[in-house]
Amino acid sequence: MIDEVQSTKLSNGISILTEHMPGLRSVTAGIWVRRGSRHETPELNGICHFIEHAVFKGTERRSAHDIAVESDRLGGHLDAYTTHELTGFTVKVADTGLPLAFDLISDMLAHPRFDDGDLEREQKVILEEIKMVEDTPDELLAELFNAAYFPAHALGRPIEGTAETVATFNRETTSSFHAREFMPHNFVVAAAGNVDHARLVELAERAFSNGSSANGATPPAASPTCTPVTAAPILIEQKEELEQAHLIIAAPWPSSLHDDRYAATMLASVLGGGTSSRLWQRVREERGLAYSVGAGVSTFSDLGVFSVYAGTSPAQLDEVLDISMEELRRIVNEPVAEEELRLVKDQAVSSTLLSLESSSARASTLARQEIIHGRRISPDEMIRKLEAVTTDDIQRVAKVYLVSENLALGALGNLNGFEVDRSRLEI
Repeated sequence: MIDEVQSTKLSNGISILTEHMPGLRSVTAGIWVRRGSRHETPELNGICHFIEHAVFKGTERRSAHDIAVESDRLGGHLDAYTTHELTGFTVKVADTGLPLAFDLISDMLAHPRFDDGDLEREQKVILEEIKMVEDTPDELLAELFNAAYFPAHALGRPIEGTAETVATFNRETTSSFHAREFMPHNFVVAAAGNVDHARLVELAERAFSNGSSANGATPPAASPTCTPVTAAPILIEQKEELEQAHLIIAAPWPSSLHDDRYAATMLASVLGGGTSSRLWQRVREERGLAYSVGAGVSTFSDLGVFSVYAGTSPAQLDEVLDISMEELRRIVNEPVAEEELRLVKDQAVSSTLLSLESSSARASTLARQEIIHGRRISPDEMIRKLEAVTTDDIQRVAKVYLVSENLALGALGNLNGFEVDRSRLEI
């Protein structure tokens, strides 16, 4: 594959990365901030997500309506999101619209107005978002489980914050955090599509030439967050009005930077990564016990979390738990068959190659790699690493990470009579 990625680092600390995609007349560009919910204190839980919302309410030279009109006129898609480790703002437009689109999102990040009335209205919007999570059982279980799994750590707190913390985000609090953390040295600018690298560098230099936020403050270097220590809770939450019971089984996992991450990804795929996976076939196809069942991985810069998830009727929850544990024991104690490993490798390689057709996926990947790895990881390198995984690698990772004392469980629903002791989580 021809690598058409270019990178530049400005004197104010901004990293700029572009990937030219021949044949396109569109470009996805964005600004990613090296700050997410794990960089917040308990009192400020949710403020990165709040700022993600608040910058759409207007800048020093644009009203909220102006932002909406300009976005629509560009004919593209303007989006923003917050995770535990970063906050992203992206826009996909025709290539001719890139200067206007970048001026729009850079203005939103560099010069937000943070009007008191706007902030009060946005607090109400986010409170409704929090209520939506409470009304969505799988998301609610995930938040309750994370709080128990990461006790006294930011990874255990909800990205959107709580009703109590969001209510305190007035102009002074919001402006102060923004001035300290949403600064050029924490920005990564990335774009993919029909983009000229030198032109994007010029646009970024113009937008952030003063190297400061709207109030001109220059922040000190941010202190790193502490490495989380995971617990191994058994969390049973009663919610009588639910028709289904929701189950999570989790274990510590390799981080985004760990050498074992490729083998760990293959292991998770074998267990529950698709319709041919072990859990899907046994729980859904053979027994008809669940509509939704699978396994996945959440990775951070210093650790990861593996989880099995299933939604089933309360009367079948014990059986789903037993089958899930049988499959965890099996992958620890028996080598994966070569043909099974070949299947998940093909799946992963195909997914990697298909993502190359999306300018949005490529721009996002450039930014995430810069923030997490500090370097470019090419598709060729990823495929080589995936192809190098052996059945011995998978069993070794299983034995290291799927350990009885580290397994955790969460369940939510009308669970009268459902009990779990640690003996049921023995590998």
